[in-house]
Amino acid sequence: MRILLFLATNIAVLVLVSIVFNLLGLQGILSANGVDLNLSSLLVFCALFGFFGSFVSLLLSKFMAKRGTGTYIIETPRNREEQWLLDTVKSLSEEAGIGMPEVGVFPSDAANAFATGWNRNDALVAVSTGLMRRFEEREVRAVLAHEIGHVANGDMITLTLIQGVVNTFVMFFARIIGHTVDRVVFKTERGYGFGYYIVTIIAEIILGILASMIVMWFSRHREYRADAAGAQLAGSGNMIAALQRLKVEQGLPDDLPGELTAFGIRAGGRSGLAALFSSHPSLDDRILALGNP
Repeated sequence: MRILLFLATNIAVLVLVSIVFNLLGLQGILSANGVDLNLSSLLVFCALFGFFGSFVSLLLSKFMAKRGTGTYIIETPRNREEQWLLDTVKSLSEEAGIGMPEVGVFPSDAANAFATGWNRNDALVAVSTGLMRRFEEREVRAVLAHEIGHVANGDMITLTLIQGVVNTFVMFFARIIGHTVDRVVFKTERGYGFGYYIVTIIAEIILGILASMIVMWFSRHREYRADAAGAQLAGSGNMIAALQRLKVEQGLPDDLPGELTAFGIRAGGRSGLAALFSSHPSLDDRILALGNP
């Protein structure tokens, strides 16, 4: 239902943009300047490609996460620690109102954890061996509650769909810019000249950088929401303690694959302009937010 509602919203946005372009007479302005471009068809084309890549990534997210991190899925617990993990995730999932996720452990000395999956009732929650080895049980439970919060909030789905919208408009405006420059500046009358491809690539890079700031803003926002969910499920004091422990270990290298960085719990800590491109707020800001609900 969440996917259908979000898709309906995005389709409505695309239709609205098309209507606005027609009301503003943008199609006529382009035609008057010798730019033969069908904006409606281009918008549909970009939406298909923009969403296709995002949805494929979402559907393959669990498989790629397992392969990329070497995560071992706990099916039959081999020891007390694994039994505790399963029991804890089951308890937190029931309290959050979601289906029992797959539970795994991945080999990494860095203290980290992640959640992924296309469906809140078919997710994967995994923790690193380093986190299990050095964190207290109450802190591990808080980390798991944070990840369960991501799943319950539908963050993986929503972030993917937002990325699809961003991809659509980056492709759309980059091609308008490339097409216009090719027709008006380079005077190409039929087909596309070399200028179109160069300008389109440059425009996609620039627009992609700007658009990533929007995606990263949402990513930072969802971390605060997951922290709040973790505090509700595991206790505010335990969630703060877990974040403080992560802060102590911040100097250790983070070896999560790049595509999973946004779904790990310990990323972030950038300052200045770089903070606009960070998937996580600083741990200090997250601790402060929990201390001042």
